Amino acid sequence: MKSLRSYARIVFFTGAGMSAESGVPTYRGKGGIWDQYDYREVACQNAFERDPQKVLVFHEMRRKAVLSCQPHVGHEIVTIIEKHHPQFTVVTQNIDGMHQRAGTRHVIELHGSLWRLRCPVHGTFDDIGETYRHTTCPCKSWLRPDITWFEDAMNEQAVCAAVDAISTCNLFVAIGTSGVVWPAAGFPQLARDSGAWCIEINPEASGLSHIYHETIRLPASAALREFPFQNNVTDGLF
Repeated sequence: MKSLRSYARIVFFTGAGMSAESGVPTYRGKGGIWDQYDYREVACQNAFERDPQKVLVFHEMRRKAVLSCQPHVGHEIVTIIEKHHPQFTVVTQNIDGMHQRAGTRHVIELHGSLWRLRCPVHGTFDDIGETYRHTTCPCKSWLRPDITWFEDAMNEQAVCAAVDAISTCNLFVAIGTSGVVWPAAGFPQLARDSGAWCIEINPEASGLSHIYHETIRLPASAALREFPFQNNVTDGLF
């Protein structure tokens, strides 16, 4: 790999493995949230329409769990890289806001955010804290978490922004993503087909590992500390 300074447009694509290192509960697999809860009761539109209060209480539990965690050194390094590369984008599958808490500004959230609520009439509202400041809009509508739930369509604006960034980048780094959720599972191939140099950071191989030019079998923070920077923008900081 060349120096980061050699790449005009950089995309870091992050998944659950990026946040898991901070202690954020994962969703799939043994011990994950969906191993403990039935999404049909707490994480789909039908559940919200049946019992919005139950769904909101569940999401307050998720918010509390996330706020008890802190961004790790890998998040901080991503923020430093962004400061040195104006054409830098994070595309994340995570809804926890860890990148923003670490100071990263240009983040495309594919699956929404725990820290926004949405009114069907008046759009989205920021709402940060363990508990919701408001659960209904002044128009009397219930406010639902602005998250792509099971059975929801993806946010078209977020997907289009991600596709645009990935199809025009010349360095694509995937961190902690299993590559099983579509349309995000198609992003590494899109990046490679568009001419980007592709790197996977993941302690274990994913179903898409064969697509990447390089693989780094380390957790995010360790891998980013040892990332093959030349003229390293993080030298002396960690």
